[in-house]
Amino acid sequence: MLARRHLCLPALGIPRSWRVFDRPDDVRELSGHQKVHSLSRELYPSPLEGKAARAFDEMPGNWKSSWFNLYHYWKQGGFHNTHNIMIDKFQTFGPIYRDKLGTYESVNIIDPEDAATVFKAEGLYPKRFMVPPWTAYRDFRNKPYGVLLKNGEGWRQDRLVLNKEALSLEVIENFVPPLNVVGEDFVKRVHVQIGRSPQGKWTADLSNELFRFALESVCSVLYGTRLGLLQDYIDPENQRFIDAISLMFHTTSPMLYIPPAFLRWINSSTWRGHVEAWDTIFTHADKCIQNIYRDLRLNRKNTKEYPGILASLLMQDKLAVEDIKATITEMMAGGVDTTSMTLQWAMYELARAPSIQEQLRSEISAAKASSQGDVLKLLKSVPLVKATVKEVLRLHPVAVTIQRYTTQELILQNYFIPAKTLVQVGIHAMGQDPRFFTKPKQFNPMRWLNHDGKHFRGLSFGFGPRQCLGRRIAEVEMQLFLIHMLDNFKIETKRGVEVGTKFDLILIPDKPIYLTLRPLNSGP
Repeated sequence: MLARRHLCLPALGIPRSWRVFDRPDDVRELSGHQKVHSLSRELYPSPLEGKAARAFDEMPGNWKSSWFNLYHYWKQGGFHNTHNIMIDKFQTFGPIYRDKLGTYESVNIIDPEDAATVFKAEGLYPKRFMVPPWTAYRDFRNKPYGVLLKNGEGWRQDRLVLNKEALSLEVIENFVPPLNVVGEDFVKRVHVQIGRSPQGKWTADLSNELFRFALESVCSVLYGTRLGLLQDYIDPENQRFIDAISLMFHTTSPMLYIPPAFLRWINSSTWRGHVEAWDTIFTHADKCIQNIYRDLRLNRKNTKEYPGILASLLMQDKLAVEDIKATITEMMAGGVDTTSMTLQWAMYELARAPSIQEQLRSEISAAKASSQGDVLKLLKSVPLVKATVKEVLRLHPVAVTIQRYTTQELILQNYFIPAKTLVQVGIHAMGQDPRFFTKPKQFNPMRWLNHDGKHFRGLSFGFGPRQCLGRRIAEVEMQLFLIHMLDNFKIETKRGVEVGTKFDLILIPDKPIYLTLRPLNSGP
């Protein structure tokens, strides 16, 4: 989100074709760790530490009684408290621990240096946890996998094409105009709501409003068209899609630990709800895709303006239509809750920090004056806005962890890690740890304006070739949203009201967040 510095790709063994990827904003040069080549029965030579490493089975953690662990985890309400349990386990076991819950087994790390070691060794075909219920649904309905769920050479070939359309820095100028218009329309909607209030302000739980804004935004980029979600009346089909996204996330969590095949066999309500949710998501996406495809065939699409990622991919004819549809559906489903939730947290934190609001307004005002209506130039002149998004994602990351399956043997914290082990970087726990962030509970965007000592601490969008494909869309969308909102409104909330988090595949508020939006010129 801040100015990017590029990886020395040949030094990491990454081919030149991956150069569209950025490293995290805070990455420094990695040291040359070596692969472990020889084994003994109990001790493994460790070139990383210059001494013998400890055996994998000596690693601390609860990994010997997987099903008892899962039962205990369920009794503790762990399905919705995964993030806090992980923090407790790091405090109990130290910076690395091994865990097994039912069929889900992992090694968990928190130190940024260990994260650097894992990502350096991710190889040409990095593999992360593939979310079993999502793949189970696609297998059940005979749906193709999109790039999110693919692996190997098929994933790499698709991703190389998609990177140029969605992730390279050059495409940002395509996303700015449609996302800026959606942001302006949201401001108009807020003014209408304020105008309806005799108090001259709007107080509400904005979660549904932000969800609609996020869906309108991502569809404007993916399809090059609007759904009309910022009106009072919402088409019932669009509302069903909105409800389906929430149901999909909610039903995913239990199936991370209990095999989806078992829940399907017993006809569990969790499995039925998951299938129903994905059916609705795919139906909605397929209708949008068919409309665009028809317009392209009939030459109805105005190609003088940016036609959207879908139309651009169809016109290039470099990917099979079914592969395009699968990936676009994944991007649409994944690009709604994630950004809307982050924006809700951003407004909550800013409401509790009026001095930071004023600093941001000063930056935005100066940037608008110097950019003279050029929105792309404006975005390049608001480092504090970008740092604010990054700080929100530190305190309230969408995901609890980033995962990779190791492609080779590694040494982490002086423990031997076999190849093909699922290693999770606890990014939520890292963001709460005073060893890595000074006063971690404090909302302080300015910390990101100084790069010193921040290597591998900003991993909210992932890393490397498997980082979030929708990263550029999300960054531009959230930055423009904050610019428009702060330039028009004061954001307030009740003092003393603390909102916690719960895990529902992504981190969400544990209670409604009520915010008040007041026009800047309305006085206190």
